Amino acid sequence: MTEALIPLLSLIALEVILGIDNIIFISILADKLPENQRNKLRYWGIGLAMIMRLSLLALISWILKLDKTLFTFADVDFTGKGLILIIGGLFLIYKSTKEIYHKTEIANSHESALPKKGSFRKLLGEVIILDLVFSIDSIITAVGMVNELWVMYAAVIVTVIIMLVASKPISEFISKHPSFKILALCFLLMIGVSLLAEGFHFEIPKGYIYFSMAFAFLVDVIQMKTVKVNTTTKNG
Repeated sequence: MTEALIPLLSLIALEVILGIDNIIFISILADKLPENQRNKLRYWGIGLAMIMRLSLLALISWILKLDKTLFTFADVDFTGKGLILIIGGLFLIYKSTKEIYHKTEIANSHESALPKKGSFRKLLGEVIILDLVFSIDSIITAVGMVNELWVMYAAVIVTVIIMLVASKPISEFISKHPSFKILALCFLLMIGVSLLAEGFHFEIPKGYIYFSMAFAFLVDVIQMKTVKVNTTTKNG
């Protein structure tokens, strides 16, 4: 039991880091809904992510086959996993770019930024697409780290519980601070590029992406604090 504890904790830590992408995406989409529907989208999105990951673990033999080459084009071997990552990366790049444009150009032109009525299903559909991409990436990562199936199940369940607890504070923080929303969208854009590159077997170390975004986040926090202090001084 003790021997399995270290792999379990390591896998949980890695899954939580990978889950940040999912939380940010869901948080940004939830912000487009009325207040009374935001928690519903978060719970549904993260709950479906757990169901997908547990279901994929039950189909572990099929998951492992996704790493096999399906066809070769321009000297690039395309696998099932690679195609899913390419589609997911393109979708994430499209959504992030569209949201950044929406928050800048459209907002500045005073066009309506309100979500259409009945958009909950559409947004949930978008969450499901990214849930599937992130889930497959997450499970293949888990398979590469540990051998025991129960460790993978335990890690997925604990990770989803952590995501459920963290999703609301993260969502509220992003909603209250527009500059951090743009930063979060840029982060998702980088993740989309990373998924696309990985689909073509060009690995971009995730550590570089997370470090650069953590640094940008720190700079944004310092800037926000500086503006707040200057405003207080002027008013004083």
